[in-house]
Amino acid sequence: MDAPRNTCRPILFVDVDGVISLFGFDLESQPEGRLHWINGVLHHISPLAGKLLLRLGGQFELVWATGWEERANEHLPFILKLPFRELPSLAFDGRAVFGSAHWKVDAINEYAGERPAAWIDDNIDETCLEWAEGRDAATLIVQTLIAEGLTDEHVSELLRWADELEGWIR
Repeated sequence: MDAPRNTCRPILFVDVDGVISLFGFDLESQPEGRLHWINGVLHHISPLAGKLLLRLGGQFELVWATGWEERANEHLPFILKLPFRELPSLAFDGRAVFGSAHWKVDAINEYAGERPAAWIDDNIDETCLEWAEGRDAATLIVQTLIAEGLTDEHVSELLRWADELEGWIR
């Protein structure tokens, strides 16, 4: 079952590395999660991420906004135990630059159009913030810590923001 595209809900653009796949943590205080080999790279996947994404999916259209592009659907729905096979995913035409997120703005902007949009990523830079501030539609950017990723606090913030949009959503 594919996740439905619903143009009446705000969009949530979801990064993977530093949001769902955790890194940069002290091995002595390693966060919960399991290691997965994905395309030759070891990823520490947060066990909570699937449940948190499901909570967010009730209010948002979830869209992968990651350098993984469509490969996110090859692995993450299964690993995260999501009830659908795939989410929409953005393509970046080879613009991915590790350690930054500004290269995502054009694809995110095109997909979002005039809809309200939130974006959760570990690598927000000035270009991302300027894009958000310059949009006519409601926009929220949430930055994660790479060793913690998506948390209950992020989910609460995003759901509160989406609830405040009720008058805007058609």
